[in-house]
Amino acid sequence: MSANPQGITEAEAANELMRLARSIARHNRLYHADDAPEISDAEYDALVRRNAELEAAFPHLVRPDSPSRAVGHEVSASPLSKVRHEVRMMSLDNAFTPEEVGEFVARVRRFLNLPDDEPVAFTAEEKIDGLSCSLRYENGALVLAATRGDGQVGENVTANVACIPDIPPQLKGAVPALFEVRGEVYMEKQAFLSLNAAQEEKDERPFANPRNAAAGSLRQKDAAVTAQRPLRFFAHGWGAVSEVPAEGQFEMMQRIAEWGFALSPGLKLCRSVPEMLDHYRGIADRRASLPHEIDGVVYKVDRLDWQQRLGFVAKAPRWAMAHKFPAEKAETTLEGIAIQVGRTGKLTPVGRLTPVLVGGVTVTNVTLHNRDEIARLGLREGDRVRIQRAGDVIPQVVENLTRDESREPYKFPIHCPDCGSEAVAAEGEVDIRCTGGLICPAQRMERLKHFVSRGALDIEGLGEKTIQQFLTSGWLEGPADIFRLKGRRKDIVALEGWQDKSVDNLLASIEARRRPDAARLLFGLGIRHVGAVTARDLMKHFHTLPALRKAAEKARGGDEDAAGELTSIEGIGPVVVEALGDFFHEEHNLQAWDDLLGELDPPHYQVETRSSPVTGKTVVFTGKLETMSRDEAKAQAEALGAKTAGAVSAKTDLVVAGPGAGSKLKKAADLGIEVIDEAAWAEIVRTAG
Repeated sequence: MSANPQGITEAEAANELMRLARSIARHNRLYHADDAPEISDAEYDALVRRNAELEAAFPHLVRPDSPSRAVGHEVSASPLSKVRHEVRMMSLDNAFTPEEVGEFVARVRRFLNLPDDEPVAFTAEEKIDGLSCSLRYENGALVLAATRGDGQVGENVTANVACIPDIPPQLKGAVPALFEVRGEVYMEKQAFLSLNAAQEEKDERPFANPRNAAAGSLRQKDAAVTAQRPLRFFAHGWGAVSEVPAEGQFEMMQRIAEWGFALSPGLKLCRSVPEMLDHYRGIADRRASLPHEIDGVVYKVDRLDWQQRLGFVAKAPRWAMAHKFPAEKAETTLEGIAIQVGRTGKLTPVGRLTPVLVGGVTVTNVTLHNRDEIARLGLREGDRVRIQRAGDVIPQVVENLTRDESREPYKFPIHCPDCGSEAVAAEGEVDIRCTGGLICPAQRMERLKHFVSRGALDIEGLGEKTIQQFLTSGWLEGPADIFRLKGRRKDIVALEGWQDKSVDNLLASIEARRRPDAARLLFGLGIRHVGAVTARDLMKHFHTLPALRKAAEKARGGDEDAAGELTSIEGIGPVVVEALGDFFHEEHNLQAWDDLLGELDPPHYQVETRSSPVTGKTVVFTGKLETMSRDEAKAQAEALGAKTAGAVSAKTDLVVAGPGAGSKLKKAADLGIEVIDEAAWAEIVRTAG
């Protein structure tokens, strides 16, 4: 385990990770979906960095909705049509120090189970600060262009990219029948300054930075507007393909260049960590003189067969890493402290700053995290503060320059600013929360928005404006009321902006969710620490919501077997178990739960996996695996629909034993559990449907 950051307790770490997840998700939406960031890249990077530090120190507290698992943000309401990516567009994990780069390379070697003398080559290239875009070519002709969006669904910008001279409408030479080129749409620094000067002359709002200028220019409904903006494009990879005519990343990028694309000028093949770091330092030295903004260097395993074996974690490939540049700092004045009430009732203080330029980005707001952080820094309105901007992350206050001045300390509210309810901190927690629950306007709106969001029940047509309209009309108190709206059809039609067809479409969308996916429903309830990934992990194990509730209630009542069953699920720790127990212990939660389930058909859960003889079974790996690492073997099992466990028990269905297997092998024999060797396991994987 890494060193404990600032000596905080596990409870404090869990609560700060929750805060970071919520805050970063909000700023991701503002940055990726709305092109309207409220904080600088430095502030954002500082938040992400803090999240990474805590996750490294407390790996058992990694949240399912952690920023380390998130990719971009879902596509917001937009005049552009939506496009589902055939191959998901991933994000990248970050490194900030040479040591982290060395650990990245070591992880790759461990996962692939490589001998010490086996060389591993990596490509290294500039990380362009732009907007990710995927270009689909069929028989060499451009047929579709889409933004990344949330990685699975982006926006159709085909007409817009036709205006970018770096993107060829027809590829040169012999190309595969299908090939998606992926890269970054960006705007050069000088072009950005000229565009902002023109915006100001027209008395229009200037763009915050070149990245936002590029995003706003590309995502225009009118392609003629895009054509007037000086956009560029660098290719850095690929998505769906009919074939890959190369064996390595570097060779494949040269092919893409031959087809007519510009590549990162800094693209190089490196064969050691020192060579990677030397290239990083060289790019950092040239950074200020480059015509475009960059925020780091990207390393990728060169061998494509190794990339395939390494695969992906929740949001990023295991075979790639972004090495970010160091933080940048600036001084400004803390003009005020505003309190925002979140979906879970948490009161989050936000510092309003005198605007200051940090690394090319104008910073006006900064998260102050919680009451303890304000006290730690001794912050008061009017203080001069030093802020830090690290890479492309959220800015944070790192020092109060006037804390020794004699003034009254800031008093954190003891009542919710939205509903007036008492605001308190639970024992062992640092966050202050409104106790108003669904009577609090801030929480009611946010909880309902979350319930119908894309990752939860995904009810089309029930957006923020409509929810607010129905709340104002007194028709929504909780999630169950959504499914009673069919009885208010005449009332809805009578509202401004509604017609028979639009009402029928909304009610049809609601009715289509009466038998929801159980994991989505569980996530939609907004239980603390239970994000989308954790909800899926729980439902993979329990299959039904009543079974999960029973286990959670037993665990809270002191049943060690029930608690053990929950924590045996990968990714589920004591914090999640406690949160589930607390949820099902509260009477008002049970009333809302029963009320909701009374409106629904039995929720179901379906696991999307390859069919195999081990689907639905529990597999234990023991002994030394010779052709793969333990992590790779577990990833294979999960892809086949199996559960993995660390110990052999009566619930184990199969044991895969390598050389050196000891007590687990004996216990399997005593229990009559099937045991196979590594070669037999490889055959199961190879022949899976």
